[in-house]
Amino acid sequence: MTENDNLAAEEVVISEEALKKATEFIEEEEGKTHKFSGWLAAVLTAIAVIMSLFHLYAAYGIISAQVMRPVHVGFVLFLAFLLFPMLPRFRHRIMWWDVVAALLGVVIIAYVIHGGDEFGDRATDPLLWDQIFGVAFIVLILEAARRTSGWIMPFVVVLFIIYAMVGPYLPEPWTHRGYDISRLTGHMYMTLEGIFGVAVDVSSSLIILFTIYGAFLQFSGAGKFYIDFSFAAMGGKHSSAGRTVVLASFLLGGPSGSGVATTVTLGAVAYPMLAKAGYAKDPAGGLLAAGGLGAILSPPVLGAAAFLIAEFLKISYLDVILMATIPTILYYFGIFLMVEIDSRKFGTHGAPVEKQQKLWYLTRNFGFHFLSLVSIIFFMLLGYSPMMAVFWATVVAFVTSFLHRDCALISYDLFRGREPVIRGFFQSKLIKALEGGSVGMLNVAATCAAAGIIVGVVTLTGLGLKFSSIVLNYADSGSRLLTDIFVAFGAANTPALLHDLKLLLTAIFTSGIVWIVGLAVPVTASYIICAVIAAPALIQLGVPDFAAHMFIFYYAVLSEVSPPTALSPFAAAAITGGDPYKTTLQSWKYTMPAFLVPFMFVLDPSGQGLLLTGSFKTLARANWGEIAVVSITAMIGIAALAGGMQNWLFKKTNLFERCTLILAGLLLVYPKPLFDYVGIALFALVIGMQKLRKTGDKPTIH
Repeated sequence: MTENDNLAAEEVVISEEALKKATEFIEEEEGKTHKFSGWLAAVLTAIAVIMSLFHLYAAYGIISAQVMRPVHVGFVLFLAFLLFPMLPRFRHRIMWWDVVAALLGVVIIAYVIHGGDEFGDRATDPLLWDQIFGVAFIVLILEAARRTSGWIMPFVVVLFIIYAMVGPYLPEPWTHRGYDISRLTGHMYMTLEGIFGVAVDVSSSLIILFTIYGAFLQFSGAGKFYIDFSFAAMGGKHSSAGRTVVLASFLLGGPSGSGVATTVTLGAVAYPMLAKAGYAKDPAGGLLAAGGLGAILSPPVLGAAAFLIAEFLKISYLDVILMATIPTILYYFGIFLMVEIDSRKFGTHGAPVEKQQKLWYLTRNFGFHFLSLVSIIFFMLLGYSPMMAVFWATVVAFVTSFLHRDCALISYDLFRGREPVIRGFFQSKLIKALEGGSVGMLNVAATCAAAGIIVGVVTLTGLGLKFSSIVLNYADSGSRLLTDIFVAFGAANTPALLHDLKLLLTAIFTSGIVWIVGLAVPVTASYIICAVIAAPALIQLGVPDFAAHMFIFYYAVLSEVSPPTALSPFAAAAITGGDPYKTTLQSWKYTMPAFLVPFMFVLDPSGQGLLLTGSFKTLARANWGEIAVVSITAMIGIAALAGGMQNWLFKKTNLFERCTLILAGLLLVYPKPLFDYVGIALFALVIGMQKLRKTGDKPTIH
């Protein structure tokens, strides 16, 4: 009996130990918090609720950046020091130094706000107390980042600070004038270009509002509905189990906003179904991780870094959503193809849907959960800012929750006088959602504040241009060598060939840099760092800024499935009981198109059609025929890559067919007519070979 048969023959039950182990990966990404009860829990809950209410008010009211950003960071520091332990052995206990650090953060923020305009005016010549508070503030930021996301981020920040101080002693091209403590603290702490810069601006205005919105969806039961809806919509077909995971992961992106959290949430429900359908442990885990990754690639919420793209480029967030539309379709198209191949490769079968979970029943009773998701886009199309759009979407989520008793954020019993008003209100789902909205973004906010120090160093030292010149020099040397090789085989030595090769190598180097940085720091930090040090190299070669930033964003996200810090696959493996590294390899297979499609953004102007040319304004003048062609060739390329990576098309591929499919896919994701023609021809060749080959293949386990 095969592994598939064994799994299908018995009911698969996920143990509490497996779920606990998977949850630990969420904690590794989002930080391990204290668990309190009694008056202490009530006080911390009250502060978190006040933080959420303050930001909801700020979305509708008018608060200056000089007040908004410091208050936001003050809340983050206060809660981070009281909710996250200094060390694991102090978990579930607040120590005296936690209280001191929390109060010191409040004092420093009060000092900033009380200083007013005069405080910022003396940034180039800070007072002694400015410097003392500035150094203390930087230390607090680093400690908060360490508690919420680990040692690596603070370590990277310290390296940047050291670089800023020792500039005169470095060799060319890394040398710069150097900056002392006075100048660094003034720039990082007393201006809107360091800690209180772009990253904190986005964190205080957009990220927290979307986090609050996601918490409202979660506590109103939207997440459960999206999973149940996906089960019902995809049930009954031979590939329904895999399709369910794909659809549910897309819908869950709104409530969770986290790839790891989506993987765990979905895996806890979907893995038994995958096992019964015939999936082995490692492929099932790989599919769950790939689905989780899609949660932070997909509109309308995307990941936190997407909000930073809008701020860095000074464009509408709606434009970012527009740019992400076709890449998201391509991503899920690739996974759907993988799932269809799985159904033949593993001999999967349908997963029955229980009567109470029929599609019409779910839609009739809980379909209102879709309204808030749609309303985000609707409000932005009406001209509302992203802040106001998500504010009103949150209001929609709150109001529509009362359309079903089980979803109401305030219990029906409270209105009917069946429970005490005060206790009932403060124990309601609404309070939990407001608390969850603040607590859920503390790690991202602390990361943004720490990343602001890096951005400040880059702007002071000109590191971005220095780094770009180094990358371009290496790319130039490599492109000249490749040009000589091509010329030796008969190609014409033209400036266009040299430029294309230089751009290709620059894109490869940049993707490698983003990937490596992403292994060390969270997605948001990875994007911020690479946006300021790596994007200029692509832009100098003529790549539009929006394409360069989307390229970096996608590779920052893809670090989620890359070892040794592949949290999503490792969390999936904890649920399935599979091998973590084999699961990671399987997730690579499912996500491989996502690693290659971003190259289309930057290698040729036609590839920018996949981003719908970057904005609604330019889309109005776009060549739709060109967009259609590049989208279709991308889909064919993804289909070829899917077959090659899975070693299966209509049937199992031989070595020649597999290599030909991978080559065809690589050629088709390079947006040049000649490469497209050759790629399509190679793909057609393999299809013909498979159709003519009469020998069949039985489903196998890999």
